[in-house]
Amino acid sequence: MKSFPMFIRTTGRRVVIAGGGEQAAQKARLILKTDAQIVLAAPELDAELRGLVAQNRATHDACPIAPETFAGSALTFIATGCAGADAALHALAKAGGATVNVVDRPELCDATTPSIVDRDPVVVAIGTEGTAPVLGRTLKTRIETLLPPRIGGLAALAGRLRGAVAEQLPENTRRAFWAWVFGGAPTQLHRAGAEADAAELIKSAIAMRRVPEDAGKGHISLVGAGPGARDLLTLRAVERLQEADIIYYDRLVDPDVLELARRDAERVFVGKEVGASKWPQDRICSLIIAEARKGRRVVRLKSGDPSIFGRATEEMEAARATGIPVEIVPGITAASAAAASLSRSLTERGETDTVVIATGACRPGDPAPDWAEHMRPGTTLAIYMGVRTAGTISKALRDRGAHCDTPVDIACDVSLPTEHLIECKLKDLESALKDHSVTGRSLILARFPKMAVAKRAKAA
Repeated sequence: MKSFPMFIRTTGRRVVIAGGGEQAAQKARLILKTDAQIVLAAPELDAELRGLVAQNRATHDACPIAPETFAGSALTFIATGCAGADAALHALAKAGGATVNVVDRPELCDATTPSIVDRDPVVVAIGTEGTAPVLGRTLKTRIETLLPPRIGGLAALAGRLRGAVAEQLPENTRRAFWAWVFGGAPTQLHRAGAEADAAELIKSAIAMRRVPEDAGKGHISLVGAGPGARDLLTLRAVERLQEADIIYYDRLVDPDVLELARRDAERVFVGKEVGASKWPQDRICSLIIAEARKGRRVVRLKSGDPSIFGRATEEMEAARATGIPVEIVPGITAASAAAASLSRSLTERGETDTVVIATGACRPGDPAPDWAEHMRPGTTLAIYMGVRTAGTISKALRDRGAHCDTPVDIACDVSLPTEHLIECKLKDLESALKDHSVTGRSLILARFPKMAVAKRAKAA
């Protein structure tokens, strides 16, 4: 490293900003996040900076700038917008003993301003030593998605209660107590917006002078991995992957998604090929329950949305039967992702006002779904796992009155680099799948608009 990262105390200290225009205003916006005493050193100030002075958020020093202007400051920014003036003021600031940052002049900087993720009092700073500020902002965006918006409030609450914990809890239990606060029920309540309940839970535990019994209790999250691309995961899904001790993932989960998980999390593949029985559902349920009973945070990672043909019901019932907390973290389902790839809405005012999600497969021995029952005017029919039964589906729809030339879209590997979209007519559905060697991970979309149905009825 050519620069050592650290945080500078600002309480009761001055930060001098030399300049009165937009560059100075940008630095003022940054320092306003702190409790520093902001001094604006410039003959004239623009409207924004004058407003800060009027609101007593900053003071204006209009005197001729000298080394004394900068003496004793915690930090100085030179931001006039003029290269010559900046160089001259830099010399004066150094003569005054200041730590200096000159805007867009890394060679004149004692300190550089990082990209900041602000969850006060939790602050993450990303620096590139002035070499790649755009990269710094890109990393900031990624970290913003990883940190819960309310984490700062929970940290501040913990800070206010540290003294009480030190007084009430034995020293050998405090580490476990704080692990419970930041990894257990208080954090879950706080993230859900129940700050008062989280605070009451923590205070009750302190009053009882012991670590709560559920501090080491396991938890199961049924997490939707979305259609494939990892940047389509929800923020909550990423959080659960970052918290997980062990992850059970499906065959259709893209490997890139697992890169978002905590590096030391155990990963277990439980993918099930059609017709195979290596990972039957009861075995998966037994495994996730056993791990949660050990006090581990378990993620059951499923492609798409767990509540849509994801067999979430069996796993939730198994968890509840043993008293283990369980939750569903929804994911973007394939129908929504396919519509995005097709640049088409699943509904259209006056044409389609109903979306039906159906499966093309069911358990051995169960009767086939009645797909034709959903073929009504104004309906978009999305059929999951329908590749193997495409011929039967096509025939059932046509036998019930669907026009053989009804347009059908087949979305394969939607949202992934291997994505491809196929258009065909209903009568050609099975042959189109064979011609394009489609074997799985595909969605069939058929639309039955009101106007089209009305026109066919009139023609008949």
